Amino acid sequence: MRSRMSAYTMRRVHVSTLAVVIMLMAQVASTVRAQDANRAVEGGGIAIPGWVGRIDPKEASAGEKLSNAKLAKEGDAMRVTTGPAVAYWASENKASGNYTVKATFREPKYMSLNNHPHPYGLFIAGHDMGTDQQSYLYCAAYGNGNFIVRGFGPATFQMNGRGTTSPAVNKAAGPGESVTQDIALSVKGDKVECAINGTVVGTYDRSALVSDGKLKSTDGIYGLRFAHNTDVIVTGFTLTKP
Repeated sequence: MRSRMSAYTMRRVHVSTLAVVIMLMAQVASTVRAQDANRAVEGGGIAIPGWVGRIDPKEASAGEKLSNAKLAKEGDAMRVTTGPAVAYWASENKASGNYTVKATFREPKYMSLNNHPHPYGLFIAGHDMGTDQQSYLYCAAYGNGNFIVRGFGPATFQMNGRGTTSPAVNKAAGPGESVTQDIALSVKGDKVECAINGTVVGTYDRSALVSDGKLKSTDGIYGLRFAHNTDVIVTGFTLTKP
């Protein structure tokens, strides 16, 4: 009897402990979400002539506005501070055939506006931009060594899950430290490549990207893509052709 009662008691303790752990994890997750709510940017809006932007649909449905993020010139650079997750582009920036779009992204103070890493990078293949039907593909880096390749078609589609770690992606020394990433998206024949800091981190078949519910074409508008609560300086934003 004592042995059976002891086993029963142990099972009860195990179940109770597991329940407490699950409850604590849920509380932590809830706290993280609350702490990482979007921060409206003071003096937000677009201050570069010819450029436009659009925040993500889920941001708009939550009442966010494009003016809660900011795109501005800073010397020869562009500085983006978000607010809601957003894409920025100039309508004349279009690419077709084989090409490479590249830029350098410097996060002057890693995680200065958030409590966990958020990505920033480039997009290509933009169609119907500025509408509910817009589609594009982006590659973005995090300051913790991760990167993500993701698209809108207009529904989202993931090309490397929710992100992948790569030794090519630079890591910040810690919160508040500077970290820089060189990012390039290239269309080469039937392949699309994302390279970060000179290393190809992802290669995708065009047929896996251009299909129903995904991209209309790998031709289209190219621009910049930022997650929410980021502060990044962009330089060297250029298009090159082979």
